[in-house]
Amino acid sequence: MKEIGIGIVGGGYMGKAHAVAMQSVGAVFSTNLRPRLEMVCATTDQSAAKYRKSLGFNRCTSDWKQLVNDSKVEAIIIASPQETHREIAEAAFLCGKPVFCEKPLGASLEDSVAMVAAAESSGVVNMIGFNYIRTPAAQFARSLIADGEIGDITWFRGEHTEDFYADPELSASWRTSGKSNGTMGDLAPHMINGALALVGPITTLVAEVETVHLKRPAKCPAKPSESVTRDLSVYEDVTNDDQGQIMCRFENGAMGHLFFSRIATGRKMGYAFEITGTKGAIRFDQEDQNALWLYKAEGPENLRGFRKILTGPSHPDYLAFCQGPGHGTGYQDQIIIEARDFLRAIETQKAVWPTFRDGMEVNRIVELAHDSSESKTWLNV
Repeated sequence: MKEIGIGIVGGGYMGKAHAVAMQSVGAVFSTNLRPRLEMVCATTDQSAAKYRKSLGFNRCTSDWKQLVNDSKVEAIIIASPQETHREIAEAAFLCGKPVFCEKPLGASLEDSVAMVAAAESSGVVNMIGFNYIRTPAAQFARSLIADGEIGDITWFRGEHTEDFYADPELSASWRTSGKSNGTMGDLAPHMINGALALVGPITTLVAEVETVHLKRPAKCPAKPSESVTRDLSVYEDVTNDDQGQIMCRFENGAMGHLFFSRIATGRKMGYAFEITGTKGAIRFDQEDQNALWLYKAEGPENLRGFRKILTGPSHPDYLAFCQGPGHGTGYQDQIIIEARDFLRAIETQKAVWPTFRDGMEVNRIVELAHDSSESKTWLNV
């Protein structure tokens, strides 16, 4: 076993998830490379010091350039806002260091194209984080399709729906400004990646993208106190989208529909898909992530029906976490699986899906969806 120094840019929600994953992956998967949490970067010295202590890093900084150029940092995870991804990744590749970048790859298609060019010209390992397609159930769905268990795919419906902004009186925030922070930049990439992974390339599409709640109460103070009362008469413009839908055609001829929303009342983690084939069908919902529903068009008609398959040790990447069928895996486990794949790519110097190029193709669909919504026309990918 060999140690490898890990640097993470960002210590918040996803930064913490990746730090925990890197601390756990060696024990879960017995990896040959054993991560050492070398340095964490945050926006201020105070927050960086907090993350260093709470997450177990050796050192911290508020300057990402210091992290990228540090000799003890041998691989880099970018878990900062998408507007920062390009500059950090390009600098890391110039240093010859492997990069794992959270989705979306860049804040725009232009950023993504540049990041792919930098990655491929450097010849350095690169990966992008699409964790939901890595659940044992989703991996099993991919294998069923690849093995022809449900025949030729004729139709796909996918969604990524949540309700964290369903209440129109929730305050404006960084999420309500900037194109890349809208639903198409935030939630849509996960399901677009899922559609590409499960069915294949998209060839044509038409889309609608809209902002439902055009104004929201002004941002609360950064450090509210009991003496500060928010004035609900002061509203800010929302400058990005609440929801969007894509109708598309896949390269294999299948018809598709994708829907994304941050205002889907009642939906907490609505990463879900339905796939119809000539010999069967598959259903999956991330809110019940340890189950897959499978229909096989075989046997007497009166005995046919969808059956619920609970994941267990016989399904991809499950046994490393638990020996009991139906006990289930969780969100953090998806990130640990990603960590295993990233370390494997570094060790073998062989690309592991999804790479930056796969992330770029997702950004291409997002960009075209915006263009289609504005022009109200079908577009070729």
